[in-house]
This record gives sequence, C-alpha cells and structure tokens, in this order.
Amino acid sequence: MRAETVTVGTEILLGQTVDSNAARLGQVLADCGVDHYHRQAVGDNVGRIAEAIQLALSRADLVVTIGGLGPTEDDTTREGVAKATGLPLVEHAETLADLEELFRRRNLTWLESQARQAHLPRGSEPIPNPNGTAPGLWLPLADGKVVACFPGPPREFNPMVETWLRDRLASLGHPPLVSITVRVTGIGESLVEEKLRDMLDSPLATVATYAKTAEVHVRVAAKGLAAAQTMAEAVRERLGPNVYALGSSTLPEVVVARLCDRRETLAVAESCTGGLLGGAVTSVAGSSDVFLGGFLAYSNGLKASLLGVAQSTLERRGAVSEECAVEMAQGAQRAAGADWAISVTGIAGPGGGSEEKPVGLVWIAMVGPSGCVAHRSLLPGNRATIRERAVARALNLLRLALD
Repeated sequence: MRAETVTVGTEILLGQTVDSNAARLGQVLADCGVDHYHRQAVGDNVGRIAEAIQLALSRADLVVTIGGLGPTEDDTTREGVAKATGLPLVEHAETLADLEELFRRRNLTWLESQARQAHLPRGSEPIPNPNGTAPGLWLPLADGKVVACFPGPPREFNPMVETWLRDRLASLGHPPLVSITVRVTGIGESLVEEKLRDMLDSPLATVATYAKTAEVHVRVAAKGLAAAQTMAEAVRERLGPNVYALGSSTLPEVVVARLCDRRETLAVAESCTGGLLGGAVTSVAGSSDVFLGGFLAYSNGLKASLLGVAQSTLERRGAVSEECAVEMAQGAQRAAGADWAISVTGIAGPGGGSEEKPVGLVWIAMVGPSGCVAHRSLLPGNRATIRERAVARALNLLRLALD
C-alpha cells in the first residue's frame, strides 16, 4: 500500500505552525508497513484542497488529510474531499446526535455552525474523536482507494492516529518498515557515500547518507527487522572503525559505556572548547562512575598553574601546539589521578588566527595506560561548529583507544 499526506492550513504555509502531525503520521505509516513517498501542504481553499487530493489519489492508495475539520468557515477539508471525489456532503445523523449530546453534557452553547462537523462525503465512516468535537472520516472509493481525514490539533490528532488508524492499518498485515541508523564519525559524507556506492541501489533495503555537524548518519530502511539488521551490519563492516554505533546511542554514550565496561576513569583539560567536552561526557546518565572532572584553562596563566604547562612551552611553541596539548593532558591526568585524560586547545575564531596557525586549528592530546598521542586538525565552520567538531574528534580519539 502506498500513502500520501495532505496537510491543510494556511498557517502551515506561512510558517506560523510547525507540522509536527505529519512527522508523527509518517512514523505510524512506516510502523504499519505503508509506503509513504509524497507529502503536500495546502491552504484553506476548497479548490486547492481538491486539487491536492486528486493529485494524491493519482499516485497513492491511501490519502490522509490533516486539519480543516472544525466548525468554522475556514475549515474546508470536507468540502475539498467532496469536490475531489465527486461525492456530495450528507448529514450523518448519528454524528450530529453525538455532537448535540456532547454540547448538552458539557453545558455548552450550541451553534448551528457546529453541525457542519456532521456533514461528511457520502459513504464515509466517521472516526471517533475522544478529545474534540470534529470527527475524522474514512472514505472508501469505488476504485479501492481510501481518503482518511483527521483534525489538526495535536491533542486530537495524535490519539486518533495512534489508536484508530494504527489498528486499521495493522490489520492489513504489511511488514513494518524498519529503519536503523548507522552512526559514523571520522570521515565525511562524500567518502561514506563512495564506500557504500554499490549498496545505495540495493533491492533489499534503502541506504541513504545524512551529513551532521560532526558525524554522518547512514539510514538503512527495509521491510522487516531481519532485512534491516542484515544491511546495517553490512554497512558497519564496510565502514569499519568509523562506525561507532548502530541505533540511537550517541558518541558520548558509547565512550562512557566503554569506560564503565573497563572500569577506568577520565579527566579532561579544555581551552577553546570551554567546557563543552566535559559537558558532553556528563550529559550521559551514569557518567559519574567514570568521569572524575575537568580543567577549564583558557588563559596561559591557568594552563601553567592548573595543569603544569611549562612556561617555556607557552613562550616557544604557544598555547595552540602539540607540546601544549600534551602537557595539558598529562597535567589533567596527574591532578585528577585518572586512567585517561584528553586535552583540547585551538583557535575557534572568528579572529585570532594567522598564516601559521589559522582559525580552525585544533590540537587534541590523549594520555592513557599505553602512553600519549596528539592529533592536529584543521576544522571548518564558524566558532560554534569548530568547537562542536573538536569535541567529537576528542571523543572519537578516546573511543578508538578503548576498543
């Protein structure tokens, strides 16, 4: 089965409302094994709504509309469905009686405009709305296709989609569309795509790459869990140690978990990242078992007094240098008594760079049981991006050492 979504609401087109409903609907469709290839948004206009529904019916078996089912003049989805399908609106007596009883029970003033919510395209099955007045509708068509309409307020839409629609679609027995995210760091999206090029057109699963600020996500999607897992493992094998996780685990979570498994501890020394590295580690629940603390030594004076960086190093090589990074890491390890220590020092910009040491230059050093290593990186982006990428580089350096 192939589905298409049509969201109705001028406020969506104007950017005044974010269409979170469509995202939730996409998840439900995938869970129920329904292919979802197109999504439209259209304003509160009967003609344009009808055009959008007709286009959707030309290429989908199920058209789901969101919004425009209320009692006011701008709620025109029912009229749009009627025009698109050529079916007249008729009063659904049971729905009208339910609405009138609801208003009596709540002691609300009944307006004749409320009755519009009981006018449904002929042949429609009302969908109960336990949290609002506007029912949804399920309209089977003569050619076997279906139009399903749901109200727009999320507190009404989400329960109806998560219960009624999910149950209706699950009864069809389609295998779910399962997505697994392969999380990659240390290489860029272009290289990831090159390494996976022959997998991108696989008939067994959909494989797509997505660039993030400091990593790449490879989405593997297939009908059924086994097929998705098989392809995800193949991607992991192809990309090797650049893959740090399958699923939702973040890089800090992976690092903390490995430190916990090894029962080893970590300390950090930061300059240009200004506490972001320590913050990333401590954002993970349970990090207190392995993280001893950090040193935020931004000035040369604190690099010397807190971490023991030699004055001669600062004068001859500068704060952004391999030597300074190594001494910062050694000082953090020594002061904290940690098994591992990582240091970051660099030029995040936008000023402060030179031809010899440009903006984006970052030195990362790591001290551990097997000794000390230092890495030089020239990171692109603005100040925030450089700092974020430096944190990711530091964590990945430790992850690889912990493998």
